[in-house]
Amino acid sequence: MNDTTPWAEAAETATESAADAQAPKNSAKIEREDRKLEKRLCREVGRAIADYNMIEEGDRVMVCLSGGKDSYGLLDILLKLQKRAPVNFELIAVNLDQKQPGFPDHILPEYLKQLGVKFHIETQDTYSIVKKVIPEGKTMCSLCSRLRRGILYRVAKELGCTKIALGHHRDDILQTFFLNMFFGAKLKGMPAKLVSDNGEFMVIRPLAYVPEKDLIRWAQVREFPIIPCTLCGSQENLQRKQIGNMLREWEKKFPGRVESMLGALQNVVPSHLMDRELHPFTTLRTTGVADENGDMVFDEEELPLPPALPTEQIISLTPAR
Repeated sequence: MNDTTPWAEAAETATESAADAQAPKNSAKIEREDRKLEKRLCREVGRAIADYNMIEEGDRVMVCLSGGKDSYGLLDILLKLQKRAPVNFELIAVNLDQKQPGFPDHILPEYLKQLGVKFHIETQDTYSIVKKVIPEGKTMCSLCSRLRRGILYRVAKELGCTKIALGHHRDDILQTFFLNMFFGAKLKGMPAKLVSDNGEFMVIRPLAYVPEKDLIRWAQVREFPIIPCTLCGSQENLQRKQIGNMLREWEKKFPGRVESMLGALQNVVPSHLMDRELHPFTTLRTTGVADENGDMVFDEEELPLPPALPTEQIISLTPAR
């Protein structure tokens, strides 16, 4: 399972089998660029699964489905990979109907029945609780998230699931990192795989390498029946939304920067940070032995030059003489 090759091969063949399964309705509709997108999504999800050993033989994976583009995309790609994966695993789609006003509760059951995938709809009126407790104008995510988490853990236990798959993507992970750094004074992101806070479940994020823009496009290609959420993402004053805008601006002005930041989260050097819990700064002693990973002290680290945009102008900050 640690070998990435089987999952890479599954990703390559999954797109072909999926295209055949959709014919003739979608084969003419999906153009060359959309096929490339499909392959890229399968490849990145397969790579994340292999890198973090997310799915193993005999796993029963609970896919949390909200009705948004990310969770639809997650289920769709996992279904494609399931057909050619190097291990056998089961998928169960689970939706939590929070009884928010205007929620079209018929859409997801109809969609899932059409797909032929196993599913469970859990109905709990968390909306009323959140509205009652959180003052008008305040963000509702913290309480909403805690309520959802407890309910979904219980459902996962009742269904006998070994893994819980969430639809957070690359941009969600980086947004969380910056939110924690800017407002929580922590270098903490959103891991691709972790044990749940109650210690009972393995939580996985197969979309960890997937940029949000690809999921937006894929939702359009697949024509997912999107259900908007009125509890979290629609609140304009969310700090997360502002961080998201910042990342999109960086991606536009400095291509590759966002991808580089994700790479940085996978290449941490505790000795060159300042956390006394992660590195024994207080007990450090000289050894007299050269260490290639040691600090060069006075030397600046050499960094690769970022790729310049064709229209980008270099502005000198040194005043003319």
